[in-house]
Amino acid sequence: MAVLQIVLLFCVGSSIAEDLFSPNVNIITELEKLKNMEERIQKLENENEALKTLLQESQIKIEHFQKDNEVNKIAFSAGLMASGQGQTGPINSEEILVYKKVFSNIGNAYDSNTGIFTAPVKGVYYFRFYGHCHGGTTMAISLQKNGVTQCSVFAWKPTSNGNGSNGVVLTLEPGDKMYTKLWRNTWTYDDPASYTSFSGFLIFPL
Repeated sequence: MAVLQIVLLFCVGSSIAEDLFSPNVNIITELEKLKNMEERIQKLENENEALKTLLQESQIKIEHFQKDNEVNKIAFSAGLMASGQGQTGPINSEEILVYKKVFSNIGNAYDSNTGIFTAPVKGVYYFRFYGHCHGGTTMAISLQKNGVTQCSVFAWKPTSNGNGSNGVVLTLEPGDKMYTKLWRNTWTYDDPASYTSFSGFLIFPL
């Protein structure tokens, strides 16, 4: 009987030892799985960092685009008289016309106190101006770029009301100044209908 008990204890001990040293789970396989999982996690972290960098670069580009877009919105249009009616001139010298009735001034490049448009950016611009006079008078207005005449309108003592209009496309550098001048000994007329006006806008930057 004692011998049988010893045999049974030996068998049970062998079984336990086998379970301890030869488990059902393959440790090497599980370690490989953990390693693969760590590699996947690291890859995801790298991709996440790359995505963050891409988003930051995209945000910077959007901000720059918005800023450039705002800078490139340049346009103005103004009539000579803010209210009422009357003539300007004649005087014995040329006179810069100051257009007080501002219809639009996007970009604030036109100064209604001086009548001067100052180019904020290098680009190609379009300008147009109109002049009006009554019968028997002479009207002559020139568009000036930094004091140099670009084009003009002229009406010499028409039998009835006279009108003139001209326009030009110019390349301007930042700081270039555009304005119109009334010739000496001539005059122009304006009223709430804004017969005499000055307009310009940026076509595209350079």
